[in-house]
Amino acid sequence: MNKILIIIQREFLNRVSKKSFILLTILMPFIFAALIFVPALLSTVKSDEVKQVVIIDHTQKYIGQFKDDESYHFIAGQEMLPEYRSDTTRIDAVVEITEDLIQNPTAAAIYSRKEVTKGLLSLVNNTLNEQIRHDKLTSYNIPELQNIMQDFDKRYSARTIKWSEDGSANESNAGIAVAVGMILTFLIYMFVMSYGGMVMQSVMEEKTSRIVELMVSSVKPLQLMLGKIIGIGLVGITQLLIWGILLVVLLGIADNTFGGDAAILKGAEGMISALQNLNLLKLGTLFTLNFIGGFLIYASIFAAIGASINAMEDSQQFMTPIMILMVFSLYAGIYSGDNPDGPLAFWCSLIPFTSPIVMMVRVPLDAPTWQIILSLCLLYASALALIWISGKIYRVGILMYGKKPTLKEMIKWISYK
Repeated sequence: MNKILIIIQREFLNRVSKKSFILLTILMPFIFAALIFVPALLSTVKSDEVKQVVIIDHTQKYIGQFKDDESYHFIAGQEMLPEYRSDTTRIDAVVEITEDLIQNPTAAAIYSRKEVTKGLLSLVNNTLNEQIRHDKLTSYNIPELQNIMQDFDKRYSARTIKWSEDGSANESNAGIAVAVGMILTFLIYMFVMSYGGMVMQSVMEEKTSRIVELMVSSVKPLQLMLGKIIGIGLVGITQLLIWGILLVVLLGIADNTFGGDAAILKGAEGMISALQNLNLLKLGTLFTLNFIGGFLIYASIFAAIGASINAMEDSQQFMTPIMILMVFSLYAGIYSGDNPDGPLAFWCSLIPFTSPIVMMVRVPLDAPTWQIILSLCLLYASALALIWISGKIYRVGILMYGKKPTLKEMIKWISYK
């Protein structure tokens, strides 16, 4: 046991002391925070330039509906002038309406020297559609049409209420729950792939440098593999903990920074309220358990692959199926957000190779407890089995040089005593 602890300590300290680990651990939360808050901040910054748009309405029915805003200034025009096409003009676009759009839906067009922006196209279409709808209703001679239209345009959105285990009711937000699940799913995918790859790279480096021959003279191969897997896994858990602490601090700073903006503050309050109703303790616990289980499964496979090959090029035949499986797991998790109780989500959250990723999408959406427990039991049972199998392959492959093994030969190694 002491030998395994020494290997764990060596692997852990060797990685957390690297400058790349320190920089990535410190900078990544700031990058995540920037991806969230910088677009929100930039969206509040409006351009000082107001675009000039000429409206040529030969019917005189639609021109009155175009209202100036902070981005566009509309100018009434009588006819299409050659100067509108000149590069020296200050006119950015021309909207020409030649006939009644009810009679001829193709009678409106937007002319511009550049590609028409999505914002202008949407504004023109919405304005024209509103007038067309009004004209169609007017043709039915409905009394008090204006009041009916105002009442008809009112939007309704039902509140979502979630019952807790004690029977109390709290406001919920399915969008927040899905977003949290997607983030946790992506984190598990990213960490399992990156730190599992570290295990394989570390094993290959020791094998190609022949250091492993000295190490196995004083420690059993299984102990060496376990120490390497656990040590690198602890590095991942440490990085996750540091990221979590830094993100909480950054969210607090952002709350104080945007506190003066009523719209952003209101949105932040709604997000925080929805997050508080998600049972963060349960989410954090299950995330940790799924991360550890998923890491053990894939790290043991990567360790066996790294011990069996002599060069990185030889790993492609083994890595390709694993990469396909991991990518499938990620996409299964993404699509399970829309149907968390469907057959895809159910079976992929039970299969050990996909369950760490897919189950984290279902947990915020209240997956049944028995399915969560069954998923974890299958996950850890499979992890222990794969560690034992990989240990058998590792024991033989770590001292075999020169020959690239086939999958059939690696299966034979498992039966060696």
